[in-house]
Amino acid sequence: MKVKNKVVNTIMVCLFFVTATMQAQKDDGKVNSKWSEKKAASIMKRYPQAWQIDGVDKPKWEYKPTFVLVAFNDLYKQTKNVKYYNYIKEYLDTFVDSTGAISQYNLSDYNIDYVSPGRLLFDLYKSTKDARYLKAMQLLKSQIDGQPRTPSGGFWHKKIYPDQMWLDGIYMHAPFYTKYTIAFENGKGLDDIAKQFELLHDHAFDPKTGLPYHAWDESKQIGWANKETGTSPTIWARGIGWYILALTDVLDDFPKDHPKYKQLISYLNEVATALEKQQDKSGLWYQITDKAATDGNYLEASGSAMFSYALAKGVNNGYLPKRFKKTANKAFDGILKNLITTDPNGEVHLSEISASIGLGGKPFRDGSNAYYANAKKSIDNSIGVGAFIMAAIELKR
Repeated sequence: MKVKNKVVNTIMVCLFFVTATMQAQKDDGKVNSKWSEKKAASIMKRYPQAWQIDGVDKPKWEYKPTFVLVAFNDLYKQTKNVKYYNYIKEYLDTFVDSTGAISQYNLSDYNIDYVSPGRLLFDLYKSTKDARYLKAMQLLKSQIDGQPRTPSGGFWHKKIYPDQMWLDGIYMHAPFYTKYTIAFENGKGLDDIAKQFELLHDHAFDPKTGLPYHAWDESKQIGWANKETGTSPTIWARGIGWYILALTDVLDDFPKDHPKYKQLISYLNEVATALEKQQDKSGLWYQITDKAATDGNYLEASGSAMFSYALAKGVNNGYLPKRFKKTANKAFDGILKNLITTDPNGEVHLSEISASIGLGGKPFRDGSNAYYANAKKSIDNSIGVGAFIMAAIELKR
């Protein structure tokens, strides 16, 4: 009898531990079922240091890894998990020295892309009160103060691209510029920020589709520019993504009582409505957004994820009508169904991401539809990854 009871007790103990283990796994699954955290875990596993993102072999101060870190910053605010904060801080501390100087940064290049990483410095300065982060922000603001401008007052994309405004550029500077002028200048730059959006709205947009071309040359001199309008030839998904993200992120900080606030809201609603009309039945958008039938065109991940994030955020923050939340969820569903895979190790991968796209330069990039359609595609490119995490957070998926 004692032996029988002992066996029963042993079985009961085993059952208890099996049940407890299964429950723990179930609970852990609930935590890790959030796509934002699963994708972040995959990135941190593959790249222990954030500067390694995209497989680079040496640290570089640039927008690509820091776009992922902007997503991680959102994740830190949501989860309060310090590992995300530390991942961001380690990246910034790789570059910002004790004097606030930034290694791998050359102000005289007047490359607007270099400003974008600076937006991460605000929260770090707020949490640490370390003056070197403030000095680094001041250094980046000095670039904005000296950035060459078009005759109408728009920021050149780079010193080597005279009179050109690119959609990428509005994202690279506007969120930083907005935060800085509000925090340290009593908002004196807000009119200038609104003007940058206004110039693109008035000159870079296609009146037929309501969507912007990738770039606008005010001088109309560069080879890719339309000789009448100055616009580049192609409406590119990620270019639109940079523009709509810039709007939603700037509106987070832009004072509601500012005279230009409603104007920015109207710009966001216009481009959101135009995008809605171009959404594929899969929920995704094409690389060449308005010309689905173009040879080589494909449903592209980074633009689709950017739109999903921006539309969801627009609804959540009251910038857009509620119907756009359905559009955002449809896009995220399309990403999960068509572009996301999970390998045997549990790592999450995102495919069909357009590689880096540019205009002009040597060899000359003509901005044609064929150029965008034939551009290389990649898996887990930083821009797609960052946008996917942002969308997952905003949609609570």
